[in-house]
This record gives sequence, structure tokens and C-alpha cells, in this order.
Amino acid sequence: MDTGTHVVMGIALGGLATLDPAVASSHATTASVLIATIAGSQIPDIDTVLKLRNNAIYIRNHRGVTHSIPAVLLWPIVLIAVIYPFFTGANLLHLWAWTFASVFIHVFVDIFNAYGTQALRPFSNKWVALGMINTFDPFIFGIHVLGIFIWILGANPGVTFLLMYAVIIGYYFMRYMAKKRVLVEVRTIIPDATEIIIAPTMRFHQWRIAAMNREQFFVGKALKDKVEILDRFQRIPVPKTPVIEAAKKDKNLAAFLSFSPVYRWEVDEYTDFYEVRFIDLRYRSNGHYPFVAVVQLNRDLKPISSYTGWVFSEKKLRKKLSIIPS
Repeated sequence: MDTGTHVVMGIALGGLATLDPAVASSHATTASVLIATIAGSQIPDIDTVLKLRNNAIYIRNHRGVTHSIPAVLLWPIVLIAVIYPFFTGANLLHLWAWTFASVFIHVFVDIFNAYGTQALRPFSNKWVALGMINTFDPFIFGIHVLGIFIWILGANPGVTFLLMYAVIIGYYFMRYMAKKRVLVEVRTIIPDATEIIIAPTMRFHQWRIAAMNREQFFVGKALKDKVEILDRFQRIPVPKTPVIEAAKKDKNLAAFLSFSPVYRWEVDEYTDFYEVRFIDLRYRSNGHYPFVAVVQLNRDLKPISSYTGWVFSEKKLRKKLSIIPS
């Protein structure tokens, strides 16, 4: 989920913790648990700082090791080591338990996004992405804000957020059923599909679709149960030409290929350089595919410039390539 949603989830979990008698009976425990649940709801995303280096490192590592099983076990200990010295009267066991819950829930809810996490590391490096909830979901964020507002007005936080989480569980079930109906419709339209990716949007009834069979890629959208195929591309295997093999060694393209499961490729030859472009088919927006990786090579197949990330116009892409060396 996005940072704002994780913040309100941390606050809500701190309010829910007041149902725990050990928390409610001690001001030190109550205060420390609230601080810890907010921090615990954020700390797995500490790898966001990798954006300051470059997109390639960020794409390769975001929601990776920081969301792994060892990290989920380690983060609560790190947070307690920082927080507990300021609240020595707090119940240490219950402080750890609620801190662990906040970290675990952060990683757990991220699994339901299209981006997913490597939550099974070190046992598997597979990305776990159920694709049911958008990175920012207006309903989930809104109901948390509503619960916090009701708490401020004087309602019992434990009961308030317990009821809120019951509603959210029901909402997740509704999203699961909605996605399942879309999947059935896609399989009806493309019965020989070998892979189907259905990604949520901020709108409850709208979904992005990327699918493939042995011959074609299909890009579409769904509104409620109605599926529309918007683009079709011939599925041409990436050839092992010297140009493409040289481009694959570039860190930006390598990061893209480690992240994107459905893409098409292009190679353009100019007077004094080659340009290799890979285009992710999952994020079609207004007829444009904004998530790309581009590598420019000179005639000796040495990299001149490269970029991976989101660009919403060819002009902006050209500008990035002109100022970002490989």
C-alpha cells in the first residue's frame, strides 16, 4: 500500500491495541504501542530511500529483503530497542507483540497489490502478488480516516477499529469475488490464454488486463464484468542478437526484466547508435504504456544512455535519456 495508508493503518492498530488489558492498563504501554505500531507500519518501506540512487536499484530491491521473513522478525526488535528506553514502564512482551503485528500486517496487505512482495524470502525469491487491491485504495484509506475521526470525537478506539477491520475483511472478500468474475470473462474471450494478469485500479469496478497465448499479447480493461480487449501484439521471442545481448547487460534493462513478466520489445537503428526498448504491457493508460526500459548503444555496442521507470510522453523520455548516462 501507499505511505499514507500505512500511516493510518498504524494509528488504527494502535487504537485496536487498547482492547489488550495489558496495554489499556498502562499509560506507558499505551503510548509506546501507538508509536511502535505507526513506526512498524512504515519500516518495511525503508528501502524507498534506494530511489535516491537510481530507479534500477529501487526496482530490483523494493519490497524485497525488507519484506522478507527474517526482516519481519527483525524489525520489531529494532523498533523496541529504540522505543523501550523512553518507556521503561511499558509491558515489553505486549509492546513486542503489537509491534510485530504492525510489521506483519504491512507485509501481508502488500501481497494483495499488483506489485506484490518477496515475502517468502529466503525460501523463495518469487514475487507474491494477488492483484486484488490497488496500491492506493480510496475505500480502505477513507474508512481508516473515518475511524480515526470517530476516535478523536471520543468513541472507544478498540471497538471502533474492531468493527472497521470486520468491514475491511468483507471488502477484501468482495474484491476477490470481483476479480474472479473478471478472470472467468477473460478466459471466455481468450480460452487458450497461457497467462492472465488482472490488476486493480482506484475504481472498484475497473481493472487492467494483460494476457498472452502462444501467438499474441492482449491488453484490455474490465468495467464490472464487461471485458474489452484494447490492443493486440504479436508475441515475438526476444532474439539473441549482439545488440540486444549487449543491451541486456545494462543495469536499467536488467532491472526491468527482473520485474516485468509481460512486455514487448523494439530495436531501432539510427545513423550512429542503436536504441533498444522494452515496454511493460500491464500499465496501459490513455493508449500509452508508461513503464519502459530504454538502452542506447553506440556502433561498438557500448552503452551511451539508459533509463527505466515511468514516462508519460516521448518528449520526457528523450529528456531523461539526454541527462542520465548509463
